[in-house]
Amino acid sequence: MDCIIRKLEEKDLATLVELCKNHAEYEQATYNVVDKVQLLKNAIFTQNPKLFCYVIDSGTELAGYFSYTLDFSTWDAQTFLYLDCLYLEPNFRGLKIGEQVFEKLKHIGEENNCVNIQWQTPVFNERAIKFYTKIGATAKDKRRFFINL
Repeated sequence: MDCIIRKLEEKDLATLVELCKNHAEYEQATYNVVDKVQLLKNAIFTQNPKLFCYVIDSGTELAGYFSYTLDFSTWDAQTFLYLDCLYLEPNFRGLKIGEQVFEKLKHIGEENNCVNIQWQTPVFNERAIKFYTKIGATAKDKRRFFINL
């Protein structure tokens, strides 16, 4: 399928929030849409962005999105690209879009002198795990914890 991977534009923010909501449902998580358009706008569309976001544009709709940050690894003593979210709507899965996304991410990582790309997925997301293994990714078993503030 011919899709365009492009940077998120401000006009896409409301749709991004809907995609985030769909993503959360897919990962069996909760998501509160309140104020998200403004919060994401403040994080992405600023002189020093906290978050970078791209969308997958099918020409008629936004088929998905991915977002990332540039982080620093103490152990590697280098910058890495952290893939925060990657989501495709169900009817766009299995169409080789994921490979295109990861090629774009590799390019972005190389441009930013990143040592690697890191991300996580829920243990029950077997389809994603199979895809990540197929594209040559390796896994480290860890459990993610967080404290709400």
